[in-house]
Amino acid sequence: MVCKESTVEPKRYIVWSKRELDLSDPWQRKWYLKQVLIHGRAEDVSALDWDEVRRVLPELDLPPAVRRLWTRVLAHHAARAEA
Repeated sequence: MVCKESTVEPKRYIVWSKRELDLSDPWQRKWYLKQVLIHGRAEDVSALDWDEVRRVLPELDLPPAVRRLWTRVLAHHAARAEA
């Protein structure tokens, strides 16, 4: 889960086109996750639910370099969790 509330006012450096997002809408939720993975700062990314990111990553239209980065990050997290 990105946020426990159904609506969120995204930070302007993540989403500059909308003032409020409805995270109960699956499309908006995935779009917001994508924006955070591309434009978010460390504090934004650390607030993400890694299980959700892992689950929806294949569905997100990310630039190839960004997809490779997050695939590696998630693999690293999974390896640390198993250790």
